[in-house]
Amino acid sequence: MAATPGTRRARPKRTASQPVEAELPLGLTPAQCRHMYRQMVLIRHFEDHAAEAYAQAKIGGFLHLYIGEEAVAVGALNAAREDDHLLGHYRDHGYALTRGCDPKRCMAELFGREDGLCHGRGGSMHLAEASRNFWGGYAIVGSHIPIGAGMAYAMQYQQRDQIVLDFFGDGATGNGIFHEGLNMAALWSLPIIFICENNLYGMGATLTEESPVSEMKIKAEGYTMPSVQCDGMDVLSVYSAIQQAAEHCRTGKGPFFVEALTYRFRGHSMADPELYRDKAEVQRWRTRDPIPRFGDFCVEHRICSQKELAQVNEEVEQQMLDAVAFADQSPWPDPAEVGRGIYAKPIDPEAAVTSAVEELPLAVAGPAPEPKQAGI
Repeated sequence: MAATPGTRRARPKRTASQPVEAELPLGLTPAQCRHMYRQMVLIRHFEDHAAEAYAQAKIGGFLHLYIGEEAVAVGALNAAREDDHLLGHYRDHGYALTRGCDPKRCMAELFGREDGLCHGRGGSMHLAEASRNFWGGYAIVGSHIPIGAGMAYAMQYQQRDQIVLDFFGDGATGNGIFHEGLNMAALWSLPIIFICENNLYGMGATLTEESPVSEMKIKAEGYTMPSVQCDGMDVLSVYSAIQQAAEHCRTGKGPFFVEALTYRFRGHSMADPELYRDKAEVQRWRTRDPIPRFGDFCVEHRICSQKELAQVNEEVEQQMLDAVAFADQSPWPDPAEVGRGIYAKPIDPEAAVTSAVEELPLAVAGPAPEPKQAGI
């Protein structure tokens, strides 16, 4: 029936089957939010299976789990570009997975197998994939901070608009090399984001035992470097901070320092008995678990349903079972290739001593000395 002149046709009432997609913050799309949720779940399940494999003696050496800190890697790397450069510390599984490294190859690397990301030569603490501009985890605390500054200098020198993301823990800020890296970055206005994951402990030392200040960003302010704190248990808070920092660095304004306040739910490593903190403290932080927290956000904003979140967990769990099976079946590295990846030009060990001297250029080796004359 046509509407009476001068009146408006009544709009049909919206029903529950016609949800309104709420406006999302930070310019994010529903697809991006679903992707970030899946990435955090992927890290969590990967780490759970890594812990199980370690207990079964399938992983040797040390194993540092990223459980609880997933929002930092996921929020930061999604706010950056895929071609930006990335360096991390030895708790590096989350960076590798978020950057897109194959979970099967990551697990095989932890197992020390030939099909691993680094052919079994890096292990848990040294995941790396150059094709993704992921330059690895570093076991020496703080050692990669000036390396990141050097990469940022290369980007500046080559007039590229890529930036560097350099992750480290609060414990690294007491090292001299931390201050050297920040000093040079500030002095030369380098395009690097220093990302400090402040999880309150440097191994088993509390903040009050390792630092005269509780806020790590204060240390960056001493170099006139802009800095912000964000909630490292909230992927959107991290995303916002890195988004701001990336814009600053990419437009030639110099380095930026981000302190993500976070917490690891497991020990420093699998060998850590955690005698320095009580279970009640851990449980309080678990109530802020970044994964269900962001899952609730996705449901409230009608990005997905609880059923869809559960499906993601099921799919990722199967993906991790496949990754463990792949790692189990991967061959061990050939001992004959122990020197692979060490020298750009392989050398013959037996000829090394003689050829090293023979191949020295004259400017290095120098001419043979003239024999001395008698009486002189």
